Amino acid sequence: MIELDEIDRSLLRALARDATQSASALGRRFGLSQPATWRRIRRLEGGGAIVGRRLRLNAEALGFGVTVFLGIKLATRGRVSLEDFERAVSAIPEVQTVEHVLGLFDYRLRVVARDLPDFERVLRRRIMTLPGAGEVEANVLLSEERLPGPL
Repeated sequence: MIELDEIDRSLLRALARDATQSASALGRRFGLSQPATWRRIRRLEGGGAIVGRRLRLNAEALGFGVTVFLGIKLATRGRVSLEDFERAVSAIPEVQTVEHVLGLFDYRLRVVARDLPDFERVLRRRIMTLPGAGEVEANVLLSEERLPGPL
């Protein structure tokens, strides 16, 4: 675990909101020089506190108006390897995330589709035909709030 001071936490909060901010803009905001800010960011990356920066796409603006969370329980434990299932489900373009979880289901998927009929097609033709796919529970996303992290 990396030690963080209040400036580090502030930098992490600011970058979590908008990772495109420059080191000079962040430095001005937090009373640091650009090189000092850059060194802190590099230290946070090197220490594992920052593991990457990603672009968040607006699925709805791109024509994907439905997001569904699926809980999937594997039907045949032992007959299908977890790796085979994960490889197959990860190849489906509409599946945004694949999470191996502990609980009622073995996996939790985030799936986007153009509309409910499109989701039904993805579910029936792609997901339910996966090796080992068994019981499925679907939860349609109604709204989403992005909450700040624990910092």
